[in-house]
Amino acid sequence: MTEPAQHAESVAAPAAGQGDVMCVGSMFTGIGGLDLGLERAGFRIRWQAEIDRYACRVLAKHWPDTPNIGDVKRIDWENDGLDYGDGIARSLHVDVVAAGFPCQPVSQVGKRAEREDPRWLWPEVVRCVRDLRPRYVLLENVAGLLTLGFGTVLADLAALGFDAEWSVLSACALGAPHARERLFVVAHRDGERLEEQRRAGAVHQGRLVRWEQPEQSGWWTVEPDVGRMVDGFPGRVDRLRGLGNAVVPQVAELVGRRLLAIEDERQRLLADPQLCCDMGAAHA
Repeated sequence: MTEPAQHAESVAAPAAGQGDVMCVGSMFTGIGGLDLGLERAGFRIRWQAEIDRYACRVLAKHWPDTPNIGDVKRIDWENDGLDYGDGIARSLHVDVVAAGFPCQPVSQVGKRAEREDPRWLWPEVVRCVRDLRPRYVLLENVAGLLTLGFGTVLADLAALGFDAEWSVLSACALGAPHARERLFVVAHRDGERLEEQRRAGAVHQGRLVRWEQPEQSGWWTVEPDVGRMVDGFPGRVDRLRGLGNAVVPQVAELVGRRLLAIEDERQRLLADPQLCCDMGAAHA
């Protein structure tokens, strides 16, 4: 495992699934836009994985108690552990693996070389999910993935035992002054749950529906003033690059709430099997 980013001395974290809070492992974290949105939705970030120096400094500042486990290509997901400063190694297992893997290999503005591009790191996500076996996988990428590489993503998820739902969301749909369209995929191991939702009319052709529109009032008052004049300050370039690659937290929060709704429904179906029959009968 690579050397994690420096962070303040941490306290012991609960194991995955402890209590009512679902734990997230964040791959390709960047400056933490996806993580911030998931935290707002009610998740807990258990670990992050990032190697960009500027992004690591941002994570160390805003998530001082969350380990940054470094380069995903060098992690032994089954055997490496988390160190919270108490001498006890803890498993990397989490309830949700979130991965905004690099978009350049499938972006419409690039060469779209997919597997021929060394930045095509989807296989690292597959390796992580195969070894950790989380309950859910949350993916984020550019919409260009739908026309190049998406078949591979869905096939790999299916081979690992996951069903998937997806949607392209834009920040402007939530009131932002910019578009920033991104593809989000929510995958889950409970195939029976998806089948029951299909019978109940909640899922259509794999696409996410019944999105709860969040409260937008005041959301965009904290949009950063990034400007466009660098004036010779390299830190400003890093900041612009980090923001350009980041997930809009408000959109991530919406996706996180959708994932929590899926989990709540799963728990209800497990607690009351008759409910599945009732849902199917009501929509027959």
